[in-house]
Amino acid sequence: MASREQQLELQMPVAAGTWQRIKGWYASQQSNLLYDRQLLLIMLALAALGLVMVTSASMPVGERLTGNPFYFMLRHGMYMAFSLVVAGVVLTQPMSRWEQMNGWLCLAAIVMLIAVLFVGHTVNAATRWIRIGPMTLQVAEFAKLFFFVFLASYLHRRHDEVRKNLKGFFKALILLGFISMLLLLQPDLGTVVVVAMTSMGMLFLAGARIMQFFAVALTLLIALLLLIIIEPYRMRRVTSFWSPWDDPFGSGYQLTQSLMAFGRGDWFGQGLGNSVQKLQYLPEAHTDFIISIMAEELGFIGVVVTVLLLFALVVKALFLGQRALRQKRPFSGYLAHGIGIWFGFQTMVNVGAAAGLIPTKGLTIPFISYGGSSLLAMTIALAILLRIDYELRVNYRDPGQKPVSRVRGGAQ
Repeated sequence: MASREQQLELQMPVAAGTWQRIKGWYASQQSNLLYDRQLLLIMLALAALGLVMVTSASMPVGERLTGNPFYFMLRHGMYMAFSLVVAGVVLTQPMSRWEQMNGWLCLAAIVMLIAVLFVGHTVNAATRWIRIGPMTLQVAEFAKLFFFVFLASYLHRRHDEVRKNLKGFFKALILLGFISMLLLLQPDLGTVVVVAMTSMGMLFLAGARIMQFFAVALTLLIALLLLIIIEPYRMRRVTSFWSPWDDPFGSGYQLTQSLMAFGRGDWFGQGLGNSVQKLQYLPEAHTDFIISIMAEELGFIGVVVTVLLLFALVVKALFLGQRALRQKRPFSGYLAHGIGIWFGFQTMVNVGAAAGLIPTKGLTIPFISYGGSSLLAMTIALAILLRIDYELRVNYRDPGQKPVSRVRGGAQ
């Protein structure tokens, strides 16, 4: 009879050969597809997980507010269906059309941000929403996407100017500052931080000088500190973040309840639907703090799997951007990088705030949190990534595309 070592030696080549055949089959399938199946499956997995967690986390608040425990689940499901339909339409649009419309999209973002200040719906002293029939539109979510489209086109058209002198760099920052000012009037500091960090990342990838970033980073840091100091509620958030247990029923209430949810979850959680913190203890349990309910019900393992899925989505977006730049498609490359940085940074802010690593911010976690505007904007962004990938795979050339000059032409 063969020894255990001999049996293992006989099995290893078979196992290795099987693994190689599986990898070869998968690679051949991917190369024959006209879209990135991994990217689509990751998005669908996150959306399905988000629907399950929104259902679980929102049942108590739905019962209290409307008498229907499935109220938020039904709305989230309708938003998801509508987002998929819109994504299907976006997939049919060539990237050249997005680049041609970049100026109009940026103008639309500015108009929406101004309009919400006058006709917006106010919740918790923040005016961020516009009511359109039965829907409530959070304009900042679309303003982010539209501004990133504009910035990607700007970096394509003004690439040499951005790299070689301060003028091109600061022209982009002036528009960023104007949009940030409109966001601060809502007020929405969290979105300002996400837009600023994503924009700086895109400018860095476009080749802006490193010394310019040090100057801008110092300016942004000073501005952020001033914005925190002059607003009492922001100062309370920072001080409660430092020591939430000093005032567990006051300024530190939300964070202490979130930390208790994380603590109860342990490794494998209390089981789906068995959260205690969602029973009117943790505010915004189905939106900003849904990751806390996930930690309590699915445990550390559930949170890690979710974060890894989002991390995989971000990595694929960044690699897609690199592929686009190598194939001389700078607009698509910069936009894919921007979407990847946006998703990654917003995820870090949301999870970090819920876990007590940074001060709390009102930001959703991509595809997981309840929120129709966030879900729709991010699904459109994902559809853009799939379109970029499609055009790279088939070396797509739009017959109606007009060349965009790097120095002149297009929106300024």
